[in-house]
Amino acid sequence: METKDIIFELRKQNNLTQSQLAEKAFVTRQAVTKWESGESIPNTETLKILSKLFSVSINTLLGSPRKLICQCCGIPLDDSSISKEPDGTFNEEYCKWCYTNGDFAYKDMNVLIDFLTEHMSNDQFPKEQAKAYFEEQIPKLNHWKENK
Repeated sequence: METKDIIFELRKQNNLTQSQLAEKAFVTRQAVTKWESGESIPNTETLKILSKLFSVSINTLLGSPRKLICQCCGIPLDDSSISKEPDGTFNEEYCKWCYTNGDFAYKDMNVLIDFLTEHMSNDQFPKEQAKAYFEEQIPKLNHWKENK
C-alpha cells in the first residue's frame, strides 16, 4: 500500500474528516488532501505526529519500505513489536522486549545470547547450533557494535 492509501485508511478507521486530521496534525486541510491524492507526503515532523496519533510506525505510514529488525536481538519488527520511547513515540530500532521506557533489558550480550539459545532452540535448531548462530549474528547488530 502507498502512503496516500495508508493515511486515508487510518483517517477513515479513526472516523476523522480531513479537517479534523489536519487540526490534530497541525497542518491545513489542503495538506491532508494532497497526502491522500499522492501529490505530496508529510514531512518528518508531521510523520512523527501521525505515527503517535494513529499508533503506527513511520515505516508503516510510508508503506513499509524497510524490513525492520531489532538492533539488539535481531527479531523482525512490526507495529505490534516495535518499542516505544517514554513519550509514546515509536523507536523503530528495537523490539519492545529489548527496549522499554527508554531502557535496555539486556546490558550484557552473553545474557541475551543465553536467553535466545534457551528459547529459540528446538528439535530442528538444537541448542549448540542456536548458540553458535546467535554468537555470530548478535554482535553484528548496531546496539552491540555501538556498545563495544
